[in-house]
Amino acid sequence: MKKANGLMGILISATLASAAAGSDVYSVLDYGAVRDGQADNTAAFENAFAAASHAGGGVVYAPRGNYLFAGHLDVPDNVTLKGVWESVPSHTGLRDGGSETPTTDGTTFLIVENEGKESGPAFITLHNNSTLKGVTLYYPRQNPAGDPKPYPWAIAMRGKNPAVLSVELLNPYNGIDASDNARHLIRDVQGQPLRRGIFVDSVYDIGRIEDVHFNPWWSMKPTLFHWQEEHGEAFVFGRSDWQYVFDTFCYGYHIGYKFIKSDTGVCNGNFLGIGADDCNSAVVVENSAPFGILISNGEFTSFHGQDPTMVRVESDNSGSVRFVNCTFWGPCDQIAAISGHGTVGFSDCTFVQWDGNRQGRHAIQAESGTVLVNGCEFQSDKPQVELGANVRRAIVSDNVFTGKTRITNRCKHSVHISGNVADAAEDTEIHGSKP
Repeated sequence: MKKANGLMGILISATLASAAAGSDVYSVLDYGAVRDGQADNTAAFENAFAAASHAGGGVVYAPRGNYLFAGHLDVPDNVTLKGVWESVPSHTGLRDGGSETPTTDGTTFLIVENEGKESGPAFITLHNNSTLKGVTLYYPRQNPAGDPKPYPWAIAMRGKNPAVLSVELLNPYNGIDASDNARHLIRDVQGQPLRRGIFVDSVYDIGRIEDVHFNPWWSMKPTLFHWQEEHGEAFVFGRSDWQYVFDTFCYGYHIGYKFIKSDTGVCNGNFLGIGADDCNSAVVVENSAPFGILISNGEFTSFHGQDPTMVRVESDNSGSVRFVNCTFWGPCDQIAAISGHGTVGFSDCTFVQWDGNRQGRHAIQAESGTVLVNGCEFQSDKPQVELGANVRRAIVSDNVFTGKTRITNRCKHSVHISGNVADAAEDTEIHGSKP
């Protein structure tokens, strides 16, 4: 047989060698990849994908090194793109005066395509049953001391069962677009996405997000970090049916967890053990599904930006939002500002600090909708609950107050206030309509 030449020859030779060895692992080095941080590796990786896909699937392996990409990658069905990491790394020394590029202690992808353009294809797109695992994604032209440059999504998840495992999103402008897929799995992910961390939408069959930690390890230099605090959104959820989110955390964003109504609908899901620290708003609900957003065992703080408020439920909300066994603290202005015509409930929650500017604000201010506050502890000696004239129904019962009871009730409809226990029961103040 006549010997093949060029890239096709490399592809055929490497495929035959892999087949002869009986292996499902395809090293990108066998397809022309160079790990010096300077040569473009887009074609070499695509050739490795083609070989694995032609064989019916497999692992495309990128050994330790810095791989530069001037283009973007599509991981085919049934193919895993894998680096050396079995558990997510974190390059925490970067913000403390260390090198502004990742070390060569693992597999790092350096991304330069579409600098300054938010539109465009994601750097890596995953398809049916494809996985990205064990790599660091780094944008070397991003300035750690200035306003960030826009880029497209670092990762897009499409098709059925795409997965992102043990990946460090060191400094992408946009992290993971988990939309238009079914049964996505995002697990063991860390880093500092600057504008958006994870976006979920158009998911009709149970998505899962677990053990995700967004923290400013890349840069806390004032200009960039202030921009992130004004514009950053760590987790954004549009239409998702049965979304499960477990053990997630974010620090230093404008919004920690945001629920929106997209063109395809709204979110319902179970959010357990989630946290947001130093966010202007820990949770913002623009709209939600009638069967509910269930948030349990959460920890939230808000104390920077204009009018820091832990929970905001907007006027368009028509669904149900429940907080159970959650803790709220930090010198915020308010714990919750509630509007819309849905239901918002707090049960067995702890409220430690609010009214940081001493304006006489209540911890929970409800303008409208249905409000449930049961079995909670209010640890500051400040006003607790205000019910506006457009509140349709409310129950405020069996709570523990520090100091005296201070509830303002302007509701003209059905309200039940009872069983609350205060330090100074004789000084109870319930203003407005009688319950």
